[in-house]
Amino acid sequence: MQDKIAQLRDWIAQTDNLVFFGGAGVSTESGIPDFRSVDGLYHQTYAYPPETILSHTFFMAQTEEFYRFYRDKMLCLSAKPNAAHRKLAEWEARGKLRAVITQNIDGLHQMAGSREVLELHGSVHRNYCMRCHKPYSVEEIAQGQGVPHCTCGGIIKPDVVLYEESLDQHTLDRSLQAIQNADVLIIGGTSLVVYPAASLIHYYRGHKLVLVNKTETPADSKADLVIHGAIGEIFSQL
Repeated sequence: MQDKIAQLRDWIAQTDNLVFFGGAGVSTESGIPDFRSVDGLYHQTYAYPPETILSHTFFMAQTEEFYRFYRDKMLCLSAKPNAAHRKLAEWEARGKLRAVITQNIDGLHQMAGSREVLELHGSVHRNYCMRCHKPYSVEEIAQGQGVPHCTCGGIIKPDVVLYEESLDQHTLDRSLQAIQNADVLIIGGTSLVVYPAASLIHYYRGHKLVLVNKTETPADSKADLVIHGAIGEIFSQL
């Protein structure tokens, strides 16, 4: 383990073109539940499965029930950045990290100080009226009850990518470009099973692909360096 951490430390020291691609495992160490882990939301019991509630169809048909679940389970506003978030922000400040690409919607990377954050699945911190597109803060959503409505009467929707919805093409294009141009690509805290995000790894052209995850992933055999463990603990040693 220490030899692998030393290798990664050397690669980071030698580059100014590092890109990080992260998943739910980056946020779980801040106390935000992972949908697919053994203790995650998918293994709890609700009237509907979480992936049904978090679909575009359900949002449109049963908006009040969507928001009851959303406020209860998706808004973790007391969470704080952990060692992984802070280290990534530090690397960016030092001119080493070009971009953070994340599947998370919690905004913890920005809270830690990262500026170039590409949010593939959107953010709970952005909300907008579906009729007039007026923006609303996450605090306004969290403190309300029932279906939130705009001053114009329209329904307010979180700027998160629900099931059945497409990723934002501009964000996806920027993510692909960052990965294609990266010298070192670190993928952390993701099992690489959620598509299309998991397919981004195939666009990397370099020879310093690093996977940091608690468990094995389908891409372990393709990586140049694999470190199994909690990403915050590992990053705190870099």
